[in-house]
Formats: sequence, C-alpha cells, structure tokens
Amino acid sequence: MSDIPKLQLPFFLMMLLIYLITLGGNMTILLLVTLDHHLYTPMYFFLGNLSTLDMSCSTVALHQALISFLTGDKTISFGSCFAQIFLFLSFTCDELLILTAMSYDRYVAICNPLRYNEVMNSTTCFLLAGASWIMGSINIIPCLLEISSFTCYTSLEVNHFFCDPIPVMKLTCNDTTLLQLYIIIEGVLLATFTPFVLTFISYAFIISSILRIRSSTGRRKAFYTCSSHLTVVTLLYGTLSYQYFRPISSVSLESNKLSSLFNTAAVPILNPLIYSLKNKDVIAAMRRLCYLKTKKGEVENKN
Repeated sequence: MSDIPKLQLPFFLMMLLIYLITLGGNMTILLLVTLDHHLYTPMYFFLGNLSTLDMSCSTVALHQALISFLTGDKTISFGSCFAQIFLFLSFTCDELLILTAMSYDRYVAICNPLRYNEVMNSTTCFLLAGASWIMGSINIIPCLLEISSFTCYTSLEVNHFFCDPIPVMKLTCNDTTLLQLYIIIEGVLLATFTPFVLTFISYAFIISSILRIRSSTGRRKAFYTCSSHLTVVTLLYGTLSYQYFRPISSVSLESNKLSSLFNTAAVPILNPLIYSLKNKDVIAAMRRLCYLKTKKGEVENKN
C-alpha cells in the first residue's frame, strides 16, 4: 500500500483494526444465528452464510498484507498467489449467489406468504446454499487455469496488497485475449449478470406486491423486511462494477487498490452493521444473549 517507511505502521494498524472489526461483527452475527432459536429461519440461515463469506473473503485478501507489514517480507509464492486469486473470486461469486438466494427468500415471504414455510423449507435452504458455494468455486476454475498457463511476465512485482487477477494480468506478456473472453462470459455474464438479473426480477415482483398493499403501514413493514438486503446488494454490485467491469487497458491500478480495499474491508464491516442496526430480531437476539450471559455470571458468582 505504501513504500514510505513512516506510513507502514499506520497502514498496518488501520488494516488490522478493519480486519478485527470485520471478524468481530460477522462472528457476532454468526453466533447469534447459530445460538438463538428465534433466528432459525431461512433469512438468517442465509445471513449466517453471508457472514462466513465476508470473514473468509477479508481473511484471504488481508492476511498476507498484515504479515508483510509485520515482517517486512512482501514476497509470495506463485502457488499462494493463485490460491488467493481462486479463493477471493470464489468467495465473491458465492456471496453474489447467496444474496440471490436471499432475494428469492424475500420474494416468497412477501409475494406468497401463505406458502412460505412450505416453499422455503430446510431442504430448499440447504440446496440453495450448497449450490451457491459449489457453483461459485466451479465458475472460477477456467479463469484460474488460464492465468496459471502464463509463462512470461514483464515484472514479478504485483502492484496490489493481494493477488488480484487484474494486476497479475497487467504483468504478463502472454496473450490475454482468451482470459478476457472468459472474464466476460463467466465473470460478467454467468457469475455476476445472471445473479443480478434474478435479484432484479425478484425485487420487481416484490415492489409490485408492496405497491398493491392498501395500508401505508403494511407497505412500510413489507419494505422494511427487504431494506437491509437491498442495501447490501447495492453496495456489493456497485463496488464490483467499478472494480472489474471496465476494459483492462483503462483500469488504474491505484484506483483498483482503493476499490479492492473497500470491497474486502468496508463492505464486510457494513454488512453486520446494516443487518443489526436495521433489524429488530437481531437486536433482540443480542439482548437475549447478553441477558443469558449476565444470568450465568450471577449464578457462577453465587456458587
């Protein structure tokens, strides 16, 4: 992030703080979803998956940078670099697919509430989540194989704080036409555009159903159940669009680093804040958990 010695410590402390907040916030959501039986619903099941992906994505992207700041060693092996590319892109695709599954859950809840429990049963939820994790990983394999086939590099210094595919592509002197075609077909059309279209269709039906609700209170309540998810979707798609959906030749590596930092640090921090601050169920679950811990401490002190 900086070659100026005086800025190494501030950068390290900033990234460490961001990483710890990310882990703390998402781990809290995951624990609440796991421990509180009031949150054993499809929406919070997918939210638990989203928190796991946020933590995983941040760990993959930031752990090497944190180690580099501590040790001063900024080298990374080719194998580790390719592993970073694979895991980061896989987790990002998984997150988009999980958000699509969450939009379908909101669609069923608002547009077909009488059949909600029947449609969004445990089997459906596990199938949607499992398919999201598997498809996200499989989708990246062709791009990774193409990147690993590069044999010529103009430099071995990646101008980034982790192995992002765009800076790596800018280093190679091999023909990247096929890789850019893969990115357009798989990255844009399959991994991103398809989930976006499915999410958009779900929200088109949701908004149509909300507008048909006669009472203003009912409309506000229906929109409230979707507002957190819609905010997260807007943040993630907006960041990814700026970061990856531009011609490779026009991408500035400096701006790419800043957008990557926002995508891997700020978005995972904002997700638990958005879902906790705007969600009465999560706040109530946090209060119940704190109350139980207080009671347990009082009983232990008496004993």
